[in-house]
Amino acid sequence: MLLAHDQIVQALPASPPAAPPRIEIRPMREMPPEWTDGWDRLAGHPSEANVFAERWFAEASLNLEPPEDARMMAVWAGDRLIGLLPLATAHRYGRTPVAHVENWLHHHAFLGTPLIAPGQERVFWTAVLEALDQADWAPGFLHMVGLVENGTVHRGLVAAAAALDRPCDVVHRSERAFLESHLAAKDYYEQAVRKKKRKEIGRLTARLREQGDLAFRTYWPSDDLETWIDDFLALEAKGWKGKAGSALGCHPTTDAFFRAAVKGAEAAVRLQFLRLDLDGRAIAMLVTFMAPPGAFTFKIAFDEDFARFSPGVLLQLEYLKVLERDDIAWSDSCAIEDHPMINSLWMERRSVVRVTVPLSGARRRAIHAACRGLETGSALLRRLISRKESDQ
Repeated sequence: MLLAHDQIVQALPASPPAAPPRIEIRPMREMPPEWTDGWDRLAGHPSEANVFAERWFAEASLNLEPPEDARMMAVWAGDRLIGLLPLATAHRYGRTPVAHVENWLHHHAFLGTPLIAPGQERVFWTAVLEALDQADWAPGFLHMVGLVENGTVHRGLVAAAAALDRPCDVVHRSERAFLESHLAAKDYYEQAVRKKKRKEIGRLTARLREQGDLAFRTYWPSDDLETWIDDFLALEAKGWKGKAGSALGCHPTTDAFFRAAVKGAEAAVRLQFLRLDLDGRAIAMLVTFMAPPGAFTFKIAFDEDFARFSPGVLLQLEYLKVLERDDIAWSDSCAIEDHPMINSLWMERRSVVRVTVPLSGARRRAIHAACRGLETGSALLRRLISRKESDQ
């Protein structure tokens, strides 16, 4: 159920930290080792789980060459780290050439929720907004990408902005497949997928078994992780992404990022790596990052020579066994909105939003107001055009 703005503010009272918050800002490339323990403790018990904000993933992401001005803002209460937020200056807001502050995400990070200590959401966001107000490098407004709508982190930002007499507007919303159920894997499959399609999947599985020895495998620490990574990159590069030059292995930066992310996940005990083998050779592979109580399906690849057997679907059905894990309550598909494959298998949806908050100062507020006016006007025009076309 979506909450109104006033309900969000009232539902999230501030929990004052043991000491006044202290802000520390460092370049992304120069994050101090002294942050390591606090960062990892925060990842172990955050307000909202997000593997893409954890230390090992952030370190792997440095291979993707973040903007020169990318900064990590850390909020401390005494010697306790209560939140971290990566920031950079963006020079376009949609199609408008307007500079503003934005949380730094890249194309392989699928959620922008910062790690915040439970109960400290409003304190954290208040400290962030006040620090940005004073920062001469922070233009325009704060634009946050990839927040779980009405999650504790989003509600904390709404409450902090309201306390500072500022709007916190949702400017974009998308829904993606989400897995959350108390059902066993088999029962969930039977509820989510109609009988006719289940019959077709069964037929395809039988035909695929006729091609050779078919087996699902899960990575274990005794396996050679480097080989599994090589197999995944080769599988992805063999398909359309390789032909288009967008496969991870096509570029040294994305190759290094992926290798570092998977190895970092294993070291942090966050990795689940599944594969479907035919005669000992991978024809589908799925990388998932686990962050109890949640999980994030990160990357999938399949052999297009076997596309007629839907090996990616078969692997996703094997993944449904995650429902039977005691430590995992939900999985985020990290897929695009209306993804035809995963939307046909997972029944639940997660709403992810982008929001904007103006910073202090007449010029900054005027820039924010102008951008919001353009957005509102464009949305109204689209609705009028759509209504006119439907009437014709």
